Amino acid sequence: MATYTIIGNDQKQYGSVTEEQLGQWLAEGRVGAQTKVQAEGSAEWKSLSEIPAFAGLMKSSTPPPLPSAAPAANAKTNAMAVTSLVLGILGLFTCGLTALFGLICGIIAMVKVKNSGGKLSGSGLALAGTIVSGIFLFMLPIYAAMLLPALAVRIYSNGNTNHFFPPAATWCDAIKTFAGNEKVFKCAAANAASRCDYAFNAKLDGLDESKVDPQTVEIFESDAGWNASGGPELMVANARHGRGTRTVFLVAFVDGHVEAATSSRLNMLRWNP
Repeated sequence: MATYTIIGNDQKQYGSVTEEQLGQWLAEGRVGAQTKVQAEGSAEWKSLSEIPAFAGLMKSSTPPPLPSAAPAANAKTNAMAVTSLVLGILGLFTCGLTALFGLICGIIAMVKVKNSGGKLSGSGLALAGTIVSGIFLFMLPIYAAMLLPALAVRIYSNGNTNHFFPPAATWCDAIKTFAGNEKVFKCAAANAASRCDYAFNAKLDGLDESKVDPQTVEIFESDAGWNASGGPELMVANARHGRGTRTVFLVAFVDGHVEAATSSRLNMLRWNP
């Protein structure tokens, strides 16, 4: 059976195509009368309409585009797609700051993969990175709200010769001057009538910051009110942020970072200095 090489509407060569396959494409309208073909063993290009075997099957004079080529099995994963996902995940530990770059990388990666003609893969990674980054960017104002009281605690500690934490029983009063405004103690998602929507880890009471594990919980979300201090028993019962099964609790740590912790993550937090 004769075989042919053809030139598609994208001006790329496809082959070898059997006479039977070419006839089927012609019947389906995927090639047309003006499609250029070259018979195996010949150096001459002809229109499909000039090949006697197909003359009776002609359906149109203009060939529609051939189907896009499937991505090559050895397609290279786009590096920006991977970077996007990594930066998005790092948003968890950087209060969402890396998420902006993750979002940009994800969008660029999706465009590059789409326009690569199958030479690049990673569109799924890029999409995941874009979604994760977008979520953390949405959370950025919430992170900032938790960062402010944590920052005030740090300023208080640095203002003491031995870098001591404030007294747990009066921690709000102790850092209020450094906070600048009592609104710092408020969470937009909490009860508007409450004066303070956070609690202080009582085990940090008056300790030297330099001798405390930096991954220890410092401030966490609570409904216990002004100057509330204690442990995980004071954590809000219901997460204030997120929806459905994707709810999180905001926690600030001694090293200054803020984390959006899932309910399962709460059991792994460090409370002992």
